[in-house]
Amino acid sequence: MSRRTRTSAAAPTQGAAARCTVTVCRGCCCGTPKVPGLDHRAQLTDLRESLAGVATVRPVDCLDACEQANVIVVQPSAEGRKVGGRPVWLGLVNDPDAAADITAWVKAGGPGLTDPPDILDLYAFSPSRRIRQQIGS
Repeated sequence: MSRRTRTSAAAPTQGAAARCTVTVCRGCCCGTPKVPGLDHRAQLTDLRESLAGVATVRPVDCLDACEQANVIVVQPSAEGRKVGGRPVWLGLVNDPDAAADITAWVKAGGPGLTDPPDILDLYAFSPSRRIRQQIGS
């Protein structure tokens, strides 16, 4: 998991540059019928609606971590990065409850500002350096 500091759940700053960024893979495997049993479009819509005004949610074509489909990367806000927050890669996010846990964490401040729910440790993984560099992690 990322380096985090234990602080109270600070309210995220409202400026777009200061927000967390939630990157949602929607490439060759993620967001496709290759991952059955999940309404991929609804997952993305729910993330966008529930994080509106709190975080930037951006779908990308492929994060090249297909064995972990569906992949979501939570990048810290500027404030979170200043206190040591780093991007957190979450894989196998194929359950609405997992997406809800991610949403709650981001609303509470995200990486660096508040610890994620313990359940998200089950989804966390470390991609290769090449993959991390593709999205600027």
